Amino acid sequence: MSVERILVYSRTTGFRHDSIPAGVAAFRELGAEAGLTVTATEDPEELAAGLPGARAVVFLSTSGEVLTDEGRRALRAFLADGGGFLGVHGASTTEYDWPWFGTDVVGAVFDGHPALQPGVVAVEDHDHPATAHLPARWEFVDEWYNFTSNPRPRVRVLATADETSYEGGGMGADHPLVWCHERAGGRSFYTALGHTSESFTDPAFRAHLRGGLRWVLNTPGVKSS
Repeated sequence: MSVERILVYSRTTGFRHDSIPAGVAAFRELGAEAGLTVTATEDPEELAAGLPGARAVVFLSTSGEVLTDEGRRALRAFLADGGGFLGVHGASTTEYDWPWFGTDVVGAVFDGHPALQPGVVAVEDHDHPATAHLPARWEFVDEWYNFTSNPRPRVRVLATADETSYEGGGMGADHPLVWCHERAGGRSFYTALGHTSESFTDPAFRAHLRGGLRWVLNTPGVKSS
């Protein structure tokens, strides 16, 4: 019997996060827990070739233009066929010249951030495996991404940034930070968190990623949006 697999893609042509190796290690461990093989790559040709037959793809702090034309076609087909997409942190800084990716895959496009600092994640939907374990107010250290538009009309918002808890917020009282949707055909989950390497060894954040992965994999018993 073949082993199911996921792809972790971390190519960057813009800013590169130092946390990428820690993130890759975390997803290798989460995949092993779920009985999945994990292929980590920064090769766009390997990504395009590997998408058919995969269960999910993780865009782990990708940045800039990271896909070939073949890769774009493969990603469209993968999601249309019910594949899962999990975007972490810099995934929203990716493929600016391909609006479909920002709006229909990730759900929103990055628009700057304040300095790295502590803040509060306000969890508004606990009926999801990525947030079920979290307190209503989750203290975290991150960059608190702003976005060019509020994705709420297009997605199921799971958690927001409390801009009163840090300096430099740019979206006001309704600042989505974590969400999911099925706009592109398959399941898409995005979390703006994950700037630091330490995030990926934090038990609460690891459980957050585990729940997001379970949801995009459409694990039995995990509710749809």
